[in-house]
Amino acid sequence: MIGRVDSKSIGSKMLVFAPLVVLSGLFGAFATLFALGTRFSSFSGITIVGVGVVAYAAAVAILGRYGLAHVRRLEGLSRTDSLSGLPNRRALHEDCARSTRMGEEVGVALIDLDGFKMVNDHYGHVVGDQVLCECAEVLREICGDEARPYRLGGDEFAILKVGAVAGTILEGICRSLIDRMNAPIPVEDRRIPVGASIGLARSNGSDGLGSSELLRRADVAMYASKRGGKMRCTWFKSDFDQSRAAAQVLDEELRAALARDQFVVAYQPLVDARSGAIVAVESLVRWNRPDGKNIGPNVFIPIAEESGLINAIGLWVLDRSCRDALPWTGIKLSVNISAAQLRNPEFPIQLGQILEDTGFPPERLELEITETCLVLDPVVAERSLNLIREFGVDIALDDFGTGYASIGFLRQFRFEKLKLDRSLVVEAQRDNGSRAMMMSSISVARAMNMDVTAEGVETEEQADLARAAGCDQIQGWLYYKAMPADEFAARLKEAGGPKHRAATRAA
Repeated sequence: MIGRVDSKSIGSKMLVFAPLVVLSGLFGAFATLFALGTRFSSFSGITIVGVGVVAYAAAVAILGRYGLAHVRRLEGLSRTDSLSGLPNRRALHEDCARSTRMGEEVGVALIDLDGFKMVNDHYGHVVGDQVLCECAEVLREICGDEARPYRLGGDEFAILKVGAVAGTILEGICRSLIDRMNAPIPVEDRRIPVGASIGLARSNGSDGLGSSELLRRADVAMYASKRGGKMRCTWFKSDFDQSRAAAQVLDEELRAALARDQFVVAYQPLVDARSGAIVAVESLVRWNRPDGKNIGPNVFIPIAEESGLINAIGLWVLDRSCRDALPWTGIKLSVNISAAQLRNPEFPIQLGQILEDTGFPPERLELEITETCLVLDPVVAERSLNLIREFGVDIALDDFGTGYASIGFLRQFRFEKLKLDRSLVVEAQRDNGSRAMMMSSISVARAMNMDVTAEGVETEEQADLARAAGCDQIQGWLYYKAMPADEFAARLKEAGGPKHRAATRAA
């Protein structure tokens, strides 16, 4: 890297010196010929040559000075981000490489703004650029004279700290930045919330780590911060690379599994809280691996979401579920969709195509989404949900009680059903505060004409609590585990349709 940087600098200076060298040669040759063609006793000839030499020397000095100044200015611009005025990626690589070459400890922090895409989508790129400039000012202020901030492009920034205990100082700076980012960014009359996920990496100056490797490690650690819940800083660990390699292998296996039809759908019934009759069913994807190794959706779904494969898997699950559930008259079908699917502007169109191809009645379909789907990109999510409802499909909010949802949140998105997370039901058994929260959540849902389902019910006590609190439906192992489509169809047939009672529950 250093060699490339030095050669560029030398090349820039040659743009100034090369013309001067050529002109000097031409002038020298002209002066020599002129002197030879003039009688040396002639005072006027000597005077003309002398004046010419002085004038030429002055011209060379002026051109060289201003030319070099201009070159230095161009080099400065090439190392500066035009929007924020911070040093850019090239400057970071040069500074980092220079420091590691000198054997000093180096710490690098990579900062990615959380929710910045939503800012551009909701307010436009002009406001987005203003937010970036404000964030750059925050970085300058927090770094002060301790470290140097950079903008790498988009919503990515970096901080470089060189010297003794660089890592410790850098971590303190990053924690101060996260605390500062808890407050909204002021832009004109707006207050725009933007968070930050930070990855940290360091070199002791003798480990041979170059600037590219340090930045790569910081990038890997930054994504670990995002997966860990955002608004945090994480140091790079070698385990991250192992996990990343394992995720890459799993991604390749998932692609092969989709092509080879290794996915299956299991169905878990939901029962009426009063009668115990089966009134709905939730489809759950399973992976039948040829090696028999059990990898649950909690492991492979996040990998599929990160790689984008979730769109293809999700559509396959939706199509398969609609085809399986078509004969189950009177039973509501619930299918989970991911945040990535909801952000895909093509998803409502793809949903409509599946409903048309399968002939499944849209009023019998319910799509379950989590709060994360909506928090990540509420503008796009609301647009997609409005299109989905036009088909006649209902929307349920899954895992309620584990995230950010508020009364305003529920009112904004107008769900048809609220599914209480198992943790809320379990805690309500032990804690009066959790019980009050569960009761108030159900009251709010009732006021907004939403049905309520209690998830993960495993004991009679939990079922009694759900009924007493006013839940409409109950889902959990106390009644049924997930089962293949043919087994579910057989149970419905045995019970004479959707009248199955809790008395005939599975073992």
